[in-house]
Amino acid sequence: MSDYFKQRKADVMARLNEIKLELPEFCDEFFVGIAQQTSELTRLNYAYDLRIFFYYLSHFSRRFKGRSELDYDVADLEKITIVDLENYIEWLSSYEYNGKLYTNEANGKARKLSTIRSFFKYFFNRGAIVANTAAKISMPKLHEKEIIRLEGDEVENILNVTESGDGLTKQSLHFHEKTRLRDIAIVTLLLGTGIRVSECVGLNLDDIDFNNHAFTVTRKGGSRTILYFGKEVEEALGAYVYDERRNITDAVDKDALFLSLQKKRICVRSVEILVKKYAQIIAPLKKISPHKLRSTFGTNLYRETRDIYMVASVLGHRDVNTTKKHYAAISEDHRKQAANLIKLKKDGDE
Repeated sequence: MSDYFKQRKADVMARLNEIKLELPEFCDEFFVGIAQQTSELTRLNYAYDLRIFFYYLSHFSRRFKGRSELDYDVADLEKITIVDLENYIEWLSSYEYNGKLYTNEANGKARKLSTIRSFFKYFFNRGAIVANTAAKISMPKLHEKEIIRLEGDEVENILNVTESGDGLTKQSLHFHEKTRLRDIAIVTLLLGTGIRVSECVGLNLDDIDFNNHAFTVTRKGGSRTILYFGKEVEEALGAYVYDERRNITDAVDKDALFLSLQKKRICVRSVEILVKKYAQIIAPLKKISPHKLRSTFGTNLYRETRDIYMVASVLGHRDVNTTKKHYAAISEDHRKQAANLIKLKKDGDE
């Protein structure tokens, strides 16, 4: 594992340990017990969700209102009723925490309820509680989100805009002169390989093998995988690496492939901003992010191969059902074709 991913893992663990101090002490057993089956980031998200849950109990539940969030033990889980949990899910629609307003639609509620279910299930399976009340709560009905991606000429257009800077503000053009090769390489890599933005920013110089048109990425969970790139990605990466990156000898992060203007490893947020900047010019009605470029790649690859297992392998999905989301647009293609198959009037009829 590279130093970047080691540091990221350490940062997540440090944050998790901070949040755990805001939770009842018995929660520590839960996090230790699930450590082998979950990632650090998953456990951190569980901690955030549990913090909100105990905050709700202590401030808005009739049964527990007035109690400190730290003053709970595992026996209290048996005192929590179905009504308590249903009221909690409803409260999540809109609430204030630490002076900030939060809202949750069905997807957000479902994730937080999933955390509570895992929490109750853990202690029920350990015999610490006799009833798993959370398992009796129905998950909120989820609505399929529209899969947003670049279509048709939009892929070529965003690459052209990234290269030319056409449509950028005067201030953005000033920075574009300094980051053009880097930005072209990043956008082309995301569109041409479908890697995650976290995988992109984690790349090191020695992860790229131009001789074999390959590169190594660190996937979720820390596994290392070799992927391959085509001619267009090779040209964009080569121009950046050989014409610019290898000439930067005083980089703060000497191993990092993509650098910020401060010569540090570029961060996820910076990549999100640069993708949005170029995408708004060519597709102003779409909210395009690095993940949407990944969806674009997944859909295009499926259209070309019709091999869902190949797409799942390249995208690094453990469950092929996850991959289906990336080619959902195929169904729309079929619906569009169907609309033109039925003729209501014969040719020549008025």
